[in-house]
Amino acid sequence: MRAFIALELPEAFWRDTAALARELGTQVTGRFLKAQTYHLTLAFLGDIDDAGKQRAVDAIDAACAGLAAIPLACDGLGKFGRAQDATLWLGIQRSGNLEQLARRMREELDVRGIGYDSKPFKPHITLARRARIPRSPLPALAFPRDDIATDVTLFKSELSHEGASYKPLYTVRLHGMGDGDGDPS
Repeated sequence: MRAFIALELPEAFWRDTAALARELGTQVTGRFLKAQTYHLTLAFLGDIDDAGKQRAVDAIDAACAGLAAIPLACDGLGKFGRAQDATLWLGIQRSGNLEQLARRMREELDVRGIGYDSKPFKPHITLARRARIPRSPLPALAFPRDDIATDVTLFKSELSHEGASYKPLYTVRLHGMGDGDGDPS
């Protein structure tokens, strides 16, 4: 099964992100993702078997142990690829808690011998693929309000001609509030 580990978006942030995507859809053409697929990927695992799934669950438990909830704040829009064939995304500001979670997740996956996409961590939420971004500036946009994310989930990714759908397989809830610099107090 294709799988990845992600930070789920809290409902208010998710709804604000969907509204932003709808607003962008009036200015940008492309294949906008279904709002229910929005997430912040911590590690893309690719194909794993049942044993790999259990090792991923163990990695999530270990990586999340003692960590506080993750503050979410927008860091503008960005793209991967060319302006006429881009993946358009909403950037998320780096915080100590988020960086610590991503680093610990990769360390725990390494310890368990689970492969993952090792590109540098770039916190973002993918909004559209094959986007054609206009050269002219975009109008003022309403970005999601700051929020707190608590759920780290192992997802199964199923591809179809209608796009990807994600099924949650295992979730850990982070508790408490850190100070944003990696201190899980």
